Amino acid sequence: MKETNIILGVDPGTQLMGYALLKVTGNTTQVLLMDTLKLTKYKDIYERLEKIHTKIAELIKLYRPSTFAIEAPFFGKNVQSMLKLGRAQGVAIAAAMQGGLMVTEYSPKKVKQSVTGNGNADKDQVWKMLQRVLNIEEKPQYFDATDALAVAMCHHYQTSSALFSKTKAMKGWDDFIAKNPSRVKQK
Repeated sequence: MKETNIILGVDPGTQLMGYALLKVTGNTTQVLLMDTLKLTKYKDIYERLEKIHTKIAELIKLYRPSTFAIEAPFFGKNVQSMLKLGRAQGVAIAAAMQGGLMVTEYSPKKVKQSVTGNGNADKDQVWKMLQRVLNIEEKPQYFDATDALAVAMCHHYQTSSALFSKTKAMKGWDDFIAKNPSRVKQK
């Protein structure tokens, strides 16, 4: 029987937060959900953060994803925007961790590179590639939803690669030798 994984992908934001759930069974991928949480009607930033936490917790409870992937903040010049985005990302990560999920973070460039082959692709190019690969007809109202799906797809590509190891990374040569004594040649 093929293992099934559900990836919850998130594009964090304090005005719009994109989220998507991607079901992966063997080589088959299926979009379970792709949507946007609209936060502009809430004037208080703390209320927005609470809504983000609640939405992530709700998605985890309903869909039981096995992993959580989130886009890292893009470093811009506006410090206040970065602080707000960092808070939104932190709340989403906290909700995922509280739900028992392993969290992986990807830079916007890595997401674009994984999905389109071009780390400088624009949002429309990313969307068109997702449409093609996942056989999606309907375009969502906001690119935040497609960005979240791209994050989930990026995570799928990164973790299904033959180069990806499910074991923990080595912490240097001593750790490698301790875990692989048969690979050490004595002179």
